[in-house]
Amino acid sequence: MTDSKNPDQKGTEDEWADAMAEQDASKDTDVSQDTDESAADAEEDLWAAAMAEQQSTEEESAEITSGDNASRAQNADHEVFKQLDEGAAGTTPRDLELIMDIPVKLSVELGRTRITIKQLLELAQGSVIELDGLAGEPMDILINGYLIAQGEVVVVDDKYGIRITEIITPSERVKKLNK
Repeated sequence: MTDSKNPDQKGTEDEWADAMAEQDASKDTDVSQDTDESAADAEEDLWAAAMAEQQSTEEESAEITSGDNASRAQNADHEVFKQLDEGAAGTTPRDLELIMDIPVKLSVELGRTRITIKQLLELAQGSVIELDGLAGEPMDILINGYLIAQGEVVVVDDKYGIRITEIITPSERVKKLNK
């Protein structure tokens, strides 16, 4: 560095290098502080904008639900959605008619067993598979794979049928699922 009193005197290169390094370090610190501050300001601005938007939305919904708009909104809801307790007994048969034609799969299960893949590959015509159901035990009646009743096998005009002997209650269904 040069001395202000002696302009002809030149400082050493090390002094210049130190001064330049010091100046660069202070610039980097200022830039990083400015960047951090601008990022924080931008984040605060985003939050402020989001909060303002939420507040305006809440105010609009409060205006809609108050006064004349509230009665129009309730009337629209009543037109689109029926109340559950209004005429529940009177409309039940008509509502059930909507689902009466939906097909379901009914199956009767004689019993079950677990076999290995090796045993499966060894099966041939005439093989006998032992099931866990006992002879004379009620058969499970399943609707779409869910146990709903039990019954006994009957033969009517050379065709098999099933006579329902017991309807499974929901609590019994849960117990059966846990087995």
